[in-house]
Amino acid sequence: MVKGLALAAIRKYQRGGGSLKYFNLECNFEPSCSEYTYQAIDKYGLVKGVKLGWNRITRCNDPDCVKKHQDPLL
Repeated sequence: MVKGLALAAIRKYQRGGGSLKYFNLECNFEPSCSEYTYQAIDKYGLVKGVKLGWNRITRCNDPDCVKKHQDPLL
């Protein structure tokens, strides 16, 4: 149930414009940090998925990034 709410919240954030709208930034990674977190929660469950997503988000810190880094969920 909580997992489903977390996934729905991520989709709502993405549909609403994601990082460009809310933070005026574009993600440095492909897939985006929100999509990566969505996939991690879906695959590994809420606790591990959120940890993986948080670790990814903390690495997304280059506002001048020219080329997106490919970093798929494994």
